Amino acid sequence: MNTHPPERPRILLHDPTLRDGHHAVGHQLDADQLRAYATAANAAGVPVVEVGHGNGLGASSLQIGRARLDDATMLTTVREALTSARMGVFMAPGWGTSGDLAAAVHRGADVIRIAAHCTEADVTERHLGVVRDLGAEAQGVLLMSHMTGPGELAEQCALMAKFGAQAVGIMDSAGHYLPSEVTGRVHAIAEAVDVPVIFHGHNNLGLAVANSLAAVDAGAVVIDATARGFGAGAGNTQLEVLVAVLERRGIETGIGLREVLSAADVAADRLMKAPPSIDSIAVASGLAGVFSGFKRPVLESARAEGVDPVDLFLALGERQVVAGQEDLIGDTARQLKAATR
Repeated sequence: MNTHPPERPRILLHDPTLRDGHHAVGHQLDADQLRAYATAANAAGVPVVEVGHGNGLGASSLQIGRARLDDATMLTTVREALTSARMGVFMAPGWGTSGDLAAAVHRGADVIRIAAHCTEADVTERHLGVVRDLGAEAQGVLLMSHMTGPGELAEQCALMAKFGAQAVGIMDSAGHYLPSEVTGRVHAIAEAVDVPVIFHGHNNLGLAVANSLAAVDAGAVVIDATARGFGAGAGNTQLEVLVAVLERRGIETGIGLREVLSAADVAADRLMKAPPSIDSIAVASGLAGVFSGFKRPVLESARAEGVDPVDLFLALGERQVVAGQEDLIGDTARQLKAATR
């Protein structure tokens, strides 16, 4: 008779606090802040700590925001603080290059995500191959994934897996999903690939934790979450809450609850002026299906042109603007102003 308790299901939590969180502070975290949180997350048993400019390797620019620190300094600082956690980085082709990938691996990156718009997985082929050649773990993620359906997402993820991605999945970049929509998409992807499935949620409609649970139930095994939800717009799935909820569900994460609560306190004290909140702008962004990282530039353009930022978000949603098209925010604000006149 087997007296051993049944093995608990296990989920890997991937923590982009020091990458996605950069959106909330204009990419201005300093080395002491990076070091403090990385040390706390490592002590909590967080398996992967992702770091970098909010838009990834090579993205620091006048168009989308200059980071306080260059990529090399950020990676070196965090790598030195991690004794057990792996270090992750993110790159979107067009912002980063193969040279950036090589430099990241040289500085200790273990997990590299290559990102593409939800219908453009073909642009990841070269860089996923580079990551594999460099010996790091290659992952592929699709941005703004609400803009297409389960079948298309499954096809695009299967394509990234064919290109060498060792995990694939979707980002709810606008915080637009309902749990049922996550279920359908993640299930379709899990049926189409033989590699782990990733889900990355945002909280614009207050559903990030619920959506992450829906993803787990549908077959995702890599879930993104940040301390205090620190991230673009209304923030991400809240790491310490998700750890507690998964614990209640009997799902193993390998993360200590008390320790991750302490790490969240470090994040609140050291990284942010205030935790993310679901304000009117966040709700408008989620409903419109507009990238959460547009909050700051939308507010600036709306103020400059004297238009309602909610109207501006809705107009950007109608235009299906995506990350990298920040120049259209000002254009759209001016068009709204002219229409009002």
